Amino acid sequence: MKKIIYKLTYLTALFAFIFSCDDVERVYYNDAAETVLSLSDDNLVLNEENAANEILTLNWTEPDFGFSAAALYSVQIDVLGGDFSNPQIISVGGAFDKTFTVEELNAKLLSLSMLPNEEGVASFRIKATLSEYQEIYSNTVNITVTPYSSLLDLSTSLGVVGSATPGGWGNENILDLPFYTTATTNVYVAYVTLRNGEIKFRNNNDWSENWGDDGADGTLDSYGANIAVSAGTYKIEVNFSSMTYTMEEYSWGIVGSATTNGWGGPDMMFHYNSFQDDWRTVVTLGDGEVKFRFNNDWGVNYGDDGADGTMEANGANIAVSAGHYLVTMNLNTQSYTMEEMDVWGLVGSATANGWDGPNDKFMPDFGINEGYYYISGAVLTDGEIKVRQNDAWGVNYGDDGNDGTLELNGANIPVSAGTYNITLNLAANPPTIAIHQW
Repeated sequence: MKKIIYKLTYLTALFAFIFSCDDVERVYYNDAAETVLSLSDDNLVLNEENAANEILTLNWTEPDFGFSAAALYSVQIDVLGGDFSNPQIISVGGAFDKTFTVEELNAKLLSLSMLPNEEGVASFRIKATLSEYQEIYSNTVNITVTPYSSLLDLSTSLGVVGSATPGGWGNENILDLPFYTTATTNVYVAYVTLRNGEIKFRNNNDWSENWGDDGADGTLDSYGANIAVSAGTYKIEVNFSSMTYTMEEYSWGIVGSATTNGWGGPDMMFHYNSFQDDWRTVVTLGDGEVKFRFNNDWGVNYGDDGADGTMEANGANIAVSAGHYLVTMNLNTQSYTMEEMDVWGLVGSATANGWDGPNDKFMPDFGINEGYYYISGAVLTDGEIKVRQNDAWGVNYGDDGNDGTLELNGANIPVSAGTYNITLNLAANPPTIAIHQW
């Protein structure tokens, strides 16, 4: 009896297998899939006093792709009349909403060259990505909005000049390294990278008012002796009330498994941004973790225990995904942001990493000079360079006439060994590059 049951069961299973081969559920992509965007307001005036308040919420519907799918979404922002070819982008993962604070929205609008304190129109849309071959965009929604200026005026006429600086003892193409105001009257601060040599302090890039140190004792002397310095990155503070100055090694950087040099460093350096009184850098990171630390040393370091953008001393490692980022660290608010963006870099046989990169990164001009990028203190060897986007050859510029005018896929630019300040102007048509040797 058991034997007969076994045979029947086997024949039933075989019969089911043979006749179920065509019984396959087919899934078809819905070409009509769409996501619809709506905004919580259509007319806004942004105010710096309410910078931390929530001001605008975006909501969008889930597309019907014809099957269950987990798409990734990003918010794109452009000015009215733009074509979203170079939008501000905010990735939101699988969420169907995004809420902006006043400060966050204002920063995005200023990055699009909207004018502070002037009414303008911004356009929003959603990009839904199912795969690299399946992307859809929402309807475009416009809002009338007036941003505010987030720029500080910490500038002064005081500067650092000398053989240890990029401009030497006087270079019409390179200004003195700037000092900035502080919270204390008559006290000024400069964050500088110097080489072996000498420095002095002067007003208005002119010698009519200048200060040195006759006794090498930290006292400011009008028309005093040159101050000898060693190569390094420094914070210089001058006090005209006490007629004294101090110099200390001072740098902030990013370290970690996601960086090129790993946990051992040297770190990827931050640059002081006087327009918002914070520290910023443009970096290319891999999958891994990072922290922020002072002077390439673990004595002072910051992580993020809550993964919420708040820095804690000796805090937890910060997990990051591979990409190109603008990283901002604010020591006043003990906070940081990491914003994915297209980055520009210098590549070539004259650079440290050769034609394969990673590239020496340009820093954007944070004074809302849209399209301007800078590298200060680029150390090059005899060889050639080009400019390219995102460490890849898809978008690259050279100089066919070696005249400072850039062409897409243009000729390599020859350079001699030295240290350079390089300015890239992508706002010009055609773009230009200015290369000045220290």
